[in-house]
Amino acid sequence: MKYLFIILCIPCSLFAQEKNGTQKLEREARAYIREGNKLYNAASYVAAEVAFKKALEKVPESKKAAYNLGNSVYQQNRNKEAKEQFLELEKTLKTKEEKATVFHNIGNTLMNEKQYGPAVEAYKKALRNNPKDDETRYNLALAQEKQKEQEKKDDKKDDKKDDKKKDDKKKDDKDKDKNKDKKKDKDGDKDDKKDEDKKKEDKGDDQKKDPSKDKDKEKEQQPEKRPSQLSPEQIKQLLEAMNNEENKTQKKLNAKKARGRKVKQQKDW
Repeated sequence: MKYLFIILCIPCSLFAQEKNGTQKLEREARAYIREGNKLYNAASYVAAEVAFKKALEKVPESKKAAYNLGNSVYQQNRNKEAKEQFLELEKTLKTKEEKATVFHNIGNTLMNEKQYGPAVEAYKKALRNNPKDDETRYNLALAQEKQKEQEKKDDKKDDKKDDKKKDDKKKDDKDKDKNKDKKKDKDGDKDDKKDEDKKKEDKGDDQKKDPSKDKDKEKEQQPEKRPSQLSPEQIKQLLEAMNNEENKTQKKLNAKKARGRKVKQQKDW
């Protein structure tokens, strides 16, 4: 019986030791949490972060240590890390009040990152869990206003992008038209040159085919030849013929004049 009693008491002793160990860890964790709170209130956020992490090493399921750690990281503007810390904590929470507080802080981290749409959703979740929280309601209204402003800016940016695309397209079209015109001009010059070359070739071929044309042109360009001079005898005969002709003409004129005169009549006395 003696030995049996000892055997039966061994599990009770182990349980007691385990309980004492757990209590010791909890006491140490609470001590770190108190230290972290003091540092946090003194704005020593880095040191407070270290204290809360030590508390979690002692008691990983400590909601206070996890929540305060998220706040310490948030105060150091490490918003993404703080958000992840709060999201992990939210999974372990059961009361609506605790969830409301965590969603409120998640909204704050998103606001700092200018993610106004997700921040609006986070504040809405906080209000669903605690509709009486005026601070969350105010933050929600601010987030919605910022979201509208951001959407307007995005619309303007989109309009500018569209305008830029249109301008770029117009410019491309103009460049294409210019290139087409240049190509046409080049093709036109080539065609003119070809026509000119062709005319020259045709002209050369005509000259080769019909040499008489060249002779005619040479004749046209040459001055006319003067008739040969008369001999002295021919000149004499020509002058005599001219004199005789002139005498005949003069006689005819004198005859006409004689016929046309009035004759004076002698007066009878």
